[in-house]
Amino acid sequence: MPLYIYRHVEENPDCEREREFRWQQPAQDWPLTKCPWCEAPVTRVISPALLKIKKFDCELKDQGFTKLVRVDEGVFENRTRRKGEDKYVDRHRPETFPILEKTIKD
Repeated sequence: MPLYIYRHVEENPDCEREREFRWQQPAQDWPLTKCPWCEAPVTRVISPALLKIKKFDCELKDQGFTKLVRVDEGVFENRTRRKGEDKYVDRHRPETFPILEKTIKD
């Protein structure tokens, strides 16, 4: 069941809830018009949806990011490696670290 956010139209110090409150109800139900606790007028707030945006490794690389994925204890695969960089980064071998001068731009 969706969770909706409602807001009191006017301040109501007598209500036990904050000015905004969350209310779970079936999607097919009509929006509330009155607060369930104090019966003052309320309106439903449109809230942004939670979206997870997935970036592909090549897009991250183009934007100057470095993506390291853990393979083992202290060993990471460099998914956005550039020319001259190792495929695997080992924390005990600094020569395998990504070359930051290639990714940092003014």
